[in-house]
Amino acid sequence: MSTPARTLPDRRSAARLAARVAAGETSIGRARRVGRILRALAAAYPDAHCELDFTTPLELAVATVLSAQTTDVRVNEVTPALFARYRTALDYAQADRTELEELIRPTGFYRNKTSSLIGLGQAVVDRFDGELPARLEDLVTLPGIGRKTANVVLGNAFGVPGITVDTHFGRLVRRWGWTDEEDPVKVEHAVGALVPKRDWTIVSHEVIFHGRRVCHARKPACGVCTLAVDCPAFGAGPTDPEKAAPLVKGPERDHLLALAGLGPAVPASPDASA
Repeated sequence: MSTPARTLPDRRSAARLAARVAAGETSIGRARRVGRILRALAAAYPDAHCELDFTTPLELAVATVLSAQTTDVRVNEVTPALFARYRTALDYAQADRTELEELIRPTGFYRNKTSSLIGLGQAVVDRFDGELPARLEDLVTLPGIGRKTANVVLGNAFGVPGITVDTHFGRLVRRWGWTDEEDPVKVEHAVGALVPKRDWTIVSHEVIFHGRRVCHARKPACGVCTLAVDCPAFGAGPTDPEKAAPLVKGPERDHLLALAGLGPAVPASPDASA
């Protein structure tokens, strides 16, 4: 196994960074570190995108509602039949509850999600002439759509920059010391002050990709992470590249290992924690 191309921090330098972040970085120091992390994320995930399949803003809103407490993969298995049956907001407004529940049952919490989708359709028909609105302040008034879902729809269906603070995003930006806020809205505003507005949507995707593929909640792959030198949490997972490499997941795995200077022959671990 070859030596990683990206230099990993030693214990002392990692400890110094962690102490500096904990004590309060200067605004210039943090801005520079954030900039380096953003460049590393862009190199790691050049094809980062919304992993929910959709063709219209309404379809994305529905898919995002369904994605609560389940995976995007599971949602994408359900939506082809769903979108073929329900094409408009009026279709959801007039949906037969039992039929809709059966279609979305695999996503879990299907009764609550059915209520949200029917209510969403009714609200869009009654208040927005059947067309999903393209403003945050309007979207968040719709059943099943909170600020996170609204930002997903705005950024990916309407081209309006938005920061999507899901579980992965919040966990990583706190791990990186970008903010210590727990409330998603406060996290959104804190990160929005650090990242250029034009990049909010793509950075959201890149951070979420990194959280799913490398920076796992319980056992991050620190030893092959290209963000390691700027991460105050380096050492939360194995720092030995040989031990970290099997933890890397996803279709970009070979690319990510190559960036770390490792070949694609490293077997993946079935126990890597998302």
